[in-house]
Amino acid sequence: MAGMRFSPEESPEANQHLQLPQQQLQTGREVASDDVRSVAADSWSIKSDYGSTLDDEQRHADAAEALSSAANFRPSSDYSSDKDEPDAETSMLGLQSYWDAAYLDELANFREHGHAGEIWFGTDVMDTVISWTKSLCTDVSQGHIPNHGGEPKPQSVEQDEKYLSCWSVLDIGTGNGLLLQELSKQGFTDLTGTDYSEGAIDLAQSLADRDGFSNIKFLVDDILETKLDRQFQLVMDKGTLDAIGLHPDGPIKRIMYWDSVSKLLAPGGILVITSCNHTKDELVQEVENFNQRNIAISQEPSATKDQETHRDHPPFR
Repeated sequence: MAGMRFSPEESPEANQHLQLPQQQLQTGREVASDDVRSVAADSWSIKSDYGSTLDDEQRHADAAEALSSAANFRPSSDYSSDKDEPDAETSMLGLQSYWDAAYLDELANFREHGHAGEIWFGTDVMDTVISWTKSLCTDVSQGHIPNHGGEPKPQSVEQDEKYLSCWSVLDIGTGNGLLLQELSKQGFTDLTGTDYSEGAIDLAQSLADRDGFSNIKFLVDDILETKLDRQFQLVMDKGTLDAIGLHPDGPIKRIMYWDSVSKLLAPGGILVITSCNHTKDELVQEVENFNQRNIAISQEPSATKDQETHRDHPPFR
């Protein structure tokens, strides 16, 4: 697990090179079966001073343009073909139809037996992500850079609640919503969970109602074509980017993912990603590519002022 912290007052030019902490906290590396899943998870965070005003239609066009020179690029007409059979480098986990069916089963299981369903990556990883994120947000709220030389010093419950209640939180691909329940227990109060599967949201809302978490808001929303009209100080992703990358059109969808996340992240906000398919360095490079692509777009001499308004994303910082 690792984090990146950038000073909000620094200019975009001064932050072309991401500064990484020296310490990484990691869990196991081996992925087992769906029933006994032991998942490696590198969680990391980036700070953003800006959101994005890019519209959905332009994001589709930009993503296709960015990948048009790739050797195995598909035509844009195939973009949303969830019915395509995944090849060797993709998986059923990348298709919405898979998740719709999975959450219908879990919702039926909850109604019959009261079971909460699967915790993606397992309880231990979720607990580690919660603890690390809580410490990071507390340090940021106190106005100093997290102590990357060791674990942050524990705060009292009263101090935690004072700091964490000010954070607005979005969990993208929330699934059964248990991550948000755990964040609520730690003192976060402004909590929103989204998922493109209606069954997942029905399950998450049912569990929250049963367990008394009336402060959590759940919405059906696709991160790639989000309709959310607000920004969040903390955006959580526990496996969603992994699933997006497993779609047959994963490369395009990953570009659209970064466009959407930059739109949802508030100035000075933090994105925390937990991944079992990519190392921290690979994800950081993907962020660098996103930043460089948008810098190049903004510097195109043929770009009109209106195009620049919708296509210019300030770098993640």
